[in-house]
Amino acid sequence: MKRRQFVKSSLLTTSAAGLLNPLDQSAHQQNTAPEFYELRIYTLKNGKQQKVVENYLQNAVIPAYNRLGSKTVGVFTEHLPQSQSKLVVVIPFSSLDEYFSRPEKLSKDSAYQQAAADYLNAEATNPPYERIESSLMRAFADMPKLEAPEKKPRIFELRRYESHNETAGKKKIEMFNEGGEIKIFKRVGLTPVFFGETLIGAFRPNLTYMLTFDDMAEHDRNWKTFGSDPDWKKVSSLPEYANDRILSNINRMFLIPTAFSQI
Repeated sequence: MKRRQFVKSSLLTTSAAGLLNPLDQSAHQQNTAPEFYELRIYTLKNGKQQKVVENYLQNAVIPAYNRLGSKTVGVFTEHLPQSQSKLVVVIPFSSLDEYFSRPEKLSKDSAYQQAAADYLNAEATNPPYERIESSLMRAFADMPKLEAPEKKPRIFELRRYESHNETAGKKKIEMFNEGGEIKIFKRVGLTPVFFGETLIGAFRPNLTYMLTFDDMAEHDRNWKTFGSDPDWKKVSSLPEYANDRILSNINRMFLIPTAFSQI
């Protein structure tokens, strides 16, 4: 069996059985199957590479992915980067089959191939990017669909919570779902765009989520409100949810949407 077919078959099987724990089953009980997300991060050397990749995303990827069912593709640059900005891309998929069938469909899409020609045919001596880091995630049961905010000037915070083993990682996901942390986020103004459990990618086990704010002042104010919220204090005081038991590292990026981003 080819590797791609094996991985696809394995993920489809586990998503329907063991990987879908009771927390995920609540989404099915509501007839809302969780989405899947690809989080793609382009590392770039200079502004020329950034322009090539942005042109590719704007003129080839987004139109083609929209035609194929991914209607809300987000593309972001870093907020106040220390060096050349990375490009961060968020792509929703309704199913694993949609995700795995996408490359073959793109190979037969003449409009995509034409729009992507400069990017796809770049010479090794003049690469369009340095490297791509890509993760496949499954949405959380209590937020099974991506929620794009109103289009206006804003910032985004991308956070990755890493755990020391799979059991601890599942416990942190439980804290967001059954523990009610997502509900608290929404109530205090930590407006989420998506929550995802990483199935394939680096730094596993981890969960990744995105929040949005009008500006950094609102970011700081709403996180402070969250930290003093009585419901948050109650759930975070439970021994089973103590950070030193279920979290090993927190990574975050602040992002700005490109002019053509659909998020």
